[in-house]
This record gives sequence, C-alpha cells and structure tokens, in this order.
Amino acid sequence: MRSLSEELRRAAGDLEVSLYGVADAKGFLSPEYQGNRPQDVMPSVRSVVVLGVPLLRGSMDALPKGRAEYHNSLLAATVTLRYMSFQLAKRIEDAEYLASIVPAEGSEFGIWYADRETLRADVSLRYAAYLAGLGRYGLNHSLVTEKYGPRVRFMGILTDAPLEPGVPASDFAHEGCSSCGRCVDICPVGALEKDGTIHREKCAQYMFGELGGLRCGLCLKTCPL
Repeated sequence: MRSLSEELRRAAGDLEVSLYGVADAKGFLSPEYQGNRPQDVMPSVRSVVVLGVPLLRGSMDALPKGRAEYHNSLLAATVTLRYMSFQLAKRIEDAEYLASIVPAEGSEFGIWYADRETLRADVSLRYAAYLAGLGRYGLNHSLVTEKYGPRVRFMGILTDAPLEPGVPASDFAHEGCSSCGRCVDICPVGALEKDGTIHREKCAQYMFGELGGLRCGLCLKTCPL
C-alpha cells in the first residue's frame, strides 16, 4: 500500500504539475525567516505542499509593452494551479487530514492576497518552495529553480498530514547572482540593490500607481538563469 506522500507525488505527476515538493512547516519557525507563518493560518499545520508551473516565455518576451498579456498569462497559470491544488487537497482530506489551499502570491481576479505595502503574503510560497528543495533565492527575491529559473508560478496546500518533506539547498542564495545584477539594472524604480536589499514599497507603488495593478515582470525577463 502506497503512503500518502507517494500517492500525492504520483497524482501530481498525473496532473502534469511541473514542480512538486513538500516543505516541513517547522522550517517557518526558524528565527532567520522574517515573513508570515502558516501556523498563524492553520495552527495544526505539519506540511506545506508546493506546486509550480512555468510562466510562458512568449508572455515575457514582449515586456514591457505587453504587460497586459503577461498579466493575463499569470492569471491563466493561477487557474491551472487552482485546479491542480484542489485535486490534491481532496486526496489529502479523503485520507482524513485537513487541507487548505494557499493562493498564488499577489493580485488575482481583482483580489489582492498580499499586504499592499510590504507585498508579503499570508504564507510565502517562495520560502515554502525553498524548504521543499525546489530552488534557491535570487537577487530579485524570486526563487530560482534549476529548470525554469525564476519564471515559475507557485501555489500551496497547508495540511496537518505528516508528509515526507524535501531537503532545502545548503546555500540560500543562488551563486549565479553574485556576478550578475541584471535585475538590479533593469528595475524601473530602483527597488533592488546588489547587496540583496529590496525596497518593496517602491515596487508596490509602481504596480498600483503607474501600472494600474498590472505586473512588471522585468526582473524575471532579464534573469539569465
């Protein structure tokens, strides 16, 4: 008889989930982590299941002119992830555990799931993906994956099921960023610095102000990883 961990991984493959991993929720309790914690949403949480799909390359090539197309492609990825996540969440609850879907970070269908000033979501899916061993952080504060670079959309499932977790990389930051800095140079509002500092308020003001709620995406487009 397969374990629930094996069943979910197999089901994710059947659903054509491009990136799949499990994070131990205890990793969010590390003093080095400064974001919001899944324990505040689900006190009984033990695992965070992470699902990812790549962004369409064509939607990024047209940036910055094609921001509407890029934003629409993000929404399409979100719809895809919602279906995948719900199917896996149902399997978890069929096994008599709790499951709740964490939304993709940011604004979807007119609803903003993150803090408008800090851009921090209730649960950081990027950090969950890091804990799950799916990648390392880039200078643009996105998670850099081996296959897709930082051009990935994530969604997650909180559960009290004791799933087998992945192992995070020993290096938190991607070594390719140390000699690059393209994302810093291309940012239209200077929200990124080469020492790793990010000014989230500048990014938020640009998106909600000049772009009217659309995404920028230039730091992802220019990344060579």
